[in-house]
Amino acid sequence: MLNLFVKTEIQKTWLQRLREHERKFKNNAAEIDEFALFPEENIQDLVRMGYTSITLPATYGGEGLTVYDMVLFQETLASFDGSTALSIGWNLGVIGEIFEKKLWNDDQLKFFAKEVLNGALVNRAVSEAQTGSPTRGGRPGTTAIKKEGVWVITGRKTFTTMSPVLTYFLTSAWIEEKQKVGFFLLHKDLEGLTIDETWDVIAMRGTGSHDLVLQNVRVDDAKLVELPEMPSGGPINGWNLHIPACYLGIAQAARDYAVHFANHHAPNSLDGPISQLPNVQQLLGEIDLELIRARHLIYSVAAAYDDASRRGYLVNEIGVVKHAITNSAITIVDKAMRIVGAKSLQRSNPLQRYYRDVRAGLHNPPMDDMTIKKLALSAIDQAKIKSAKKD
Repeated sequence: MLNLFVKTEIQKTWLQRLREHERKFKNNAAEIDEFALFPEENIQDLVRMGYTSITLPATYGGEGLTVYDMVLFQETLASFDGSTALSIGWNLGVIGEIFEKKLWNDDQLKFFAKEVLNGALVNRAVSEAQTGSPTRGGRPGTTAIKKEGVWVITGRKTFTTMSPVLTYFLTSAWIEEKQKVGFFLLHKDLEGLTIDETWDVIAMRGTGSHDLVLQNVRVDDAKLVELPEMPSGGPINGWNLHIPACYLGIAQAARDYAVHFANHHAPNSLDGPISQLPNVQQLLGEIDLELIRARHLIYSVAAAYDDASRRGYLVNEIGVVKHAITNSAITIVDKAMRIVGAKSLQRSNPLQRYYRDVRAGLHNPPMDDMTIKKLALSAIDQAKIKSAKKD
């Protein structure tokens, strides 16, 4: 089904490069999950092949690939191992957004481009236990105070995905003197910056989403790279489509397992495999219906975002994609488990891992209730505008 969405030779080349690691990544996935191991070797493989700089623009030495490209590759990678895909997806998305929107000044962008090309990895550190999801607008408890010409940053961030190997933490902090939230680019080796290994969950166990602890970390003005007018809920960001792409890939893996099982499992009560049974065919058909619908949605929105003439018409679509695909992925894995039966609950069976992992998508931004609320408010506002024009 994915071949329908492959359009260019560059896409074919990168997909082939990723597929060269398919067997290794799949073989490591169960152990990564069982022992909550961060897939550092997988990530380093991706760094060595240049994958971590694909969303860096060509003018800065990168591949200059699009949101559509990223979605295609991330879906494929997630079908091998969800933790690896979600981890590296944040790096790709952050780089893509920074350079597309020119969020930093020219000197900062040039410096950071060189770092990325040399294998540096980055993620935003924004979540905090007291504030919940940053998309809900809570003010960070992490503070940045100017003392003797340098910024002193103190606080704790949760859900810092890929923390074991990040080179840079793009960290939000409340700046009292500016009455604003700012983002500081913090190198992993700064004094006072440590990782508290708190990640102990049942889903996406290998993402290393530990706490980032900042105790009087000192940096100069150049490391204050962003002072956004709207710390959350600002202009749409198509690079966040790496999130639903990941869960779509996991759902595809679950589907493939269920189809293989249905074609090979033949209890002695039947004269062939269970794929001949109407109820199994019904479930398989429903799974593919969900996949086709989800895939056309995400790729059409990604293509619209990449098209400058169409991007301005996007309003809530990024959130809709995430909502629709995450919930479809849960449905798909559930149906796959119904086909396989009790065997799907065995710890050695990948379906139970897929099921736990897709559940994690519900807690990635934006949350379902916020997406639905925005759709409702948009409908209400549009109706008001139409009514006013008639009057």
